[in-house]
Amino acid sequence: MKLGCTQTDLSFNLSLVSRAVPSRPTGHPILSNVLLTADAGTQRVSLTAFDLSLGIQTSFPAQVEASGAITLPARLLSDIVTKLPSHSDITLEKGEDDTQVNLTSSSGHYQLRGMGAEEYPDLPLVESGEAIQLPAAALIEGLRGTLFATSTDETKQVLTGVHLTVKHDGLEFAATDGHRLAVVQTDNGADLGPGDSRSSGDEFEVTVPARALRDLERLLASSSGEDTISLYFDQGQTVFQWGDQYLTSRTLDGQYPNYRQLIPQQFERQMTVERKPLQAALDLIAVLADQKNNVVKLKLDNEQQQAVLSVEAQDVGSGQEAVDAQVSGGTLEIAFNVKYLMDGLKAMGSPEIQMQLNGPTSPVILTPLGAVKMTYLVMPVQIRT
Repeated sequence: MKLGCTQTDLSFNLSLVSRAVPSRPTGHPILSNVLLTADAGTQRVSLTAFDLSLGIQTSFPAQVEASGAITLPARLLSDIVTKLPSHSDITLEKGEDDTQVNLTSSSGHYQLRGMGAEEYPDLPLVESGEAIQLPAAALIEGLRGTLFATSTDETKQVLTGVHLTVKHDGLEFAATDGHRLAVVQTDNGADLGPGDSRSSGDEFEVTVPARALRDLERLLASSSGEDTISLYFDQGQTVFQWGDQYLTSRTLDGQYPNYRQLIPQQFERQMTVERKPLQAALDLIAVLADQKNNVVKLKLDNEQQQAVLSVEAQDVGSGQEAVDAQVSGGTLEIAFNVKYLMDGLKAMGSPEIQMQLNGPTSPVILTPLGAVKMTYLVMPVQIRT
């Protein structure tokens, strides 16, 4: 194996796959390596990392003189390549020993010892079946609006993922941790293809771990929003493929909650408010809320047409911020975990948001106006009087 490439290409692609390299592989030392494959026929180099749950593969053009494959310590290789001069040329060549690679740059020479490529586990790529074609822009939009609401509690494993429903007329993303629910609907339909067994009109649903989808979002950030993503699903495995990049992840077992029935259909009160001033007020008041229990009180003042935020942190102090708003349906005081409100507002890109409420203990719905079709449900905190 012998190839030449630029420092920029190798460093960038190593950074893409690095998230799938386990920090402490148990029982499989080779998983701390990255699989490097050079193909003289296509003049491309592919990099693969796999922790047996999440796998990422990417490829890039290179000058390949001799085909071959080897696994190299991912962190060591990345540390060396990252520190080499930007845009400089790099040569990688197998030594006399099949487990050794000589790395040569314009300024230095390094020898790295790896392990044979034949010992590296195969990345589970779905070869059979029709792919579902998803617009990249719709996928990015859905992930940005839901990933923040997934649970971090591993005992509720199905809630640690995003539930994706693929329809002919659009995509629906949902995430909940039991205290809040984020649902995003996109109008960009998925192309199931004429040969797909799911093209009869049935919805296709899958729950994918948040960790894998965060990496997918990061990978898609460098792609064009006009790209099309191919989604394959088979036997508990989901594969996203675009261009020369693959991300494969196991799916989460278990029945996802019927979240649609949790969303109230009628409301007694409503507030429309500019998002940035409300976000700034929450950011200020959170300084005090963080000192106590993260609880902030929100008063919808129908007479003054304001949203009044307040915090009372015993032995620390108290604070209040008022924001102009359009309030209808009567005055109400309700309390929330300030983090939940701030997370939701950050995910909404619209200038204005609408808040719909009933009573102080009923679920509250926040929606962005004139932007992504997003529904954010937050459970209030009961105020002790």
